[in-house]
Amino acid sequence: MTDLLPIAAPAWTIVTAVYDSPAARGLTDALYREQAAIYGTADDPAATPPHEFRPPHGRFLIATSPDGIPLACGGWRTASPGTAEIKRMYVSPAARGHGLGHQMLNALEEDARQHRMTKAILETGVDNRDALALYTRAGYARIQSYVTGRNPQINRALSKQLLKGAGGRGQLLDGRIAPCLVR
Repeated sequence: MTDLLPIAAPAWTIVTAVYDSPAARGLTDALYREQAAIYGTADDPAATPPHEFRPPHGRFLIATSPDGIPLACGGWRTASPGTAEIKRMYVSPAARGHGLGHQMLNALEEDARQHRMTKAILETGVDNRDALALYTRAGYARIQSYVTGRNPQINRALSKQLLKGAGGRGQLLDGRIAPCLVR
């Protein structure tokens, strides 16, 4: 007989971070390596200027374990007036399967809403089925690519309206958002 024991919910903290901080750089470099291994190519995270993720034009977040280990990251930047582009969403392999990606996405959408963004767009790869499932569950729908030169066999562009009152903070299941500026 198998006893079902309650499993403790993972704890983490989502905080604001500077895009080129060591913690953010470690996570975005891990994302880059995974994408390059899957697709043979990937966007270099160093090619994105850090100021694009600074308020009021954007924000970069990382999630850390209680002992400060970086677990996940993501950012948004202004793509056009009222439109935020979600970029660099990544959850480290050890932290996957606990809802952290969902919480990170909620936190990014909420922050973008607070900066008067009414729409979110993003790209992911066709083989990243977990990410596609996450975005679809969160209400994103496929759109035409908004980046010139993307390969439609590899890239998927998605969009979602960011409605007022649909904030993510109230939907958080675990962890907490504790804004603090790094640097």
